[in-house]
Amino acid sequence: MPETLRKIIHVDMDCFYAAIEIRDDPTLIGKPVAVGGLAEQRGVLCTCNYIARQYGLHSAMPTQTAQRLCPELIMLPVNMSKYKAVSKRIQAIFHEFTDLVEPLSLDEAYLDVSVVTEYKGSATLIAQAIRERIFKTENLTASAGVAPNKFLAKIASAWKKPNGLFVIPPPAVTDFVKTLPVEKLYGVGKVTAQKLHALGFKTCADLRQIQSLTALTTQFGKLGQHLYEQSRGIDHRPVDPRRLRKSVSVEHTFTHDLTQLNEYQPALLDLHTKLLQRLQMITEPRPIKNQFIKIKFHDFTAISAEIKSQKTDLQCYQHLFNNTYTKINKPIRLLGVGVSFAEIESVTDFQQQELFE
Repeated sequence: MPETLRKIIHVDMDCFYAAIEIRDDPTLIGKPVAVGGLAEQRGVLCTCNYIARQYGLHSAMPTQTAQRLCPELIMLPVNMSKYKAVSKRIQAIFHEFTDLVEPLSLDEAYLDVSVVTEYKGSATLIAQAIRERIFKTENLTASAGVAPNKFLAKIASAWKKPNGLFVIPPPAVTDFVKTLPVEKLYGVGKVTAQKLHALGFKTCADLRQIQSLTALTTQFGKLGQHLYEQSRGIDHRPVDPRRLRKSVSVEHTFTHDLTQLNEYQPALLDLHTKLLQRLQMITEPRPIKNQFIKIKFHDFTAISAEIKSQKTDLQCYQHLFNNTYTKINKPIRLLGVGVSFAEIESVTDFQQQELFE
């Protein structure tokens, strides 16, 4: 199907975990609420409501920091079984509208409604109906984005959060994308954004001045192709309900290169904690077959290593790191940890995008 003919909806629940807890305990209404780990256990926030965000709180923030910024914060433990049950019911709502549903996590999914004829075939009306259905059945709000492709739909869903709907029709794509800051592009983190800014690229309009794909790939490697396509609003990925993750991973690019051995252990612990949280968000858990680690050095050379394992174990990551780092012993600019999943024979093997963020 041609790119411009696609009608893609990205639905993203608003502060999902916290919203469920507040729904189930009305005494929490109007108060700053977060869900996550305890400060004394070096926990981090999984999510927080919008009242808490007014204090500067956000997901993955250390609980200790969050409680310092917001002394009245109500911290609640993670109740994953409850969140998964709610997610399952919301996924069922999606399937009432289309079979082309690609869950990204417990609280978000892509839907392809290109051939849906109900609601006058309008993706906008379908998205609104989905949001109303979720609120009616679950008493939870969802934000949605409608666009010709997945990249734009995901951006659109965050445009009017919380409880919002934003539509990017095909004729508006070019003008919309031109104004996007480069930070909004997939694969552009804090460090890459700084590099792009230093080169004079602050918006997609700036990137579009580079007419040659080769010029961007020469300078940024594989990311260069993503920059070239996204700055033009291009994303050919289909909504694939059969897609299976091959791996899940997290990484962090440090503001200053790590050079001391005592700096690495806290970084590994933090990454391991975030990886466990991401694994909990997977809609359909699968058996783990390997743990792996990724290290990128100050000169942009990189190395990775893996070990067979059926679970995530911090000591295994420490062992992988020690064995790998001692062979190189150079300042580290990026560290990542992850797991690979065992194959399921009855399911076709699908290409999975890089999941480091």
